[in-house]
Amino acid sequence: MFSEYMYGEKNMSEHDITLTVNNTEHKLVIESRRLLIHTLRDELGYTGPNVGCESSLCGACTVHLNGSAVKSCTILAVQANNADITTVEGLAQHGTLHPIQSSFQEEHGLQCGYCTPGMMMTALDFLKHHPNPSRDEIREGLEGNLCRCTGYHNIVNAVESTAKKLAEISPGGAA
Repeated sequence: MFSEYMYGEKNMSEHDITLTVNNTEHKLVIESRRLLIHTLRDELGYTGPNVGCESSLCGACTVHLNGSAVKSCTILAVQANNADITTVEGLAQHGTLHPIQSSFQEEHGLQCGYCTPGMMMTALDFLKHHPNPSRDEIREGLEGNLCRCTGYHNIVNAVESTAKKLAEISPGGAA
């Protein structure tokens, strides 16, 4: 292994990592400083998570990492080695939209759509822990995700609708 570095075959700041994204395993060589958001978008082509503020303020880059919502602009790709990652692209199954996706569509919970993937991923994580939330709880649960287009009313409607749909599918509303 040292000889790889010594003879220039591999940069010392690069690491072999494995990411499982939306149930597909990817083996990569990544620079130590590479953020997960850039790895997902630029290296792997998952363009659902968006680059917004790159400082964890907007939530546009939110994905699920081992089942929990994280802002992928705050995680180095090497920190996600051997992790299970779900992006908004991984929510639909066999051509059928996930309830959060259909609810955002039905309730007009988006305008430009830039924040929508992050909103959906945050909302699903929130609903996993709060299956029957009030509207105020939904608003609080979405703090940290910014939408510059809407007044959040339709986004809250979409999350409320999703909670009802998930409760019908599975008592307790597991996302």
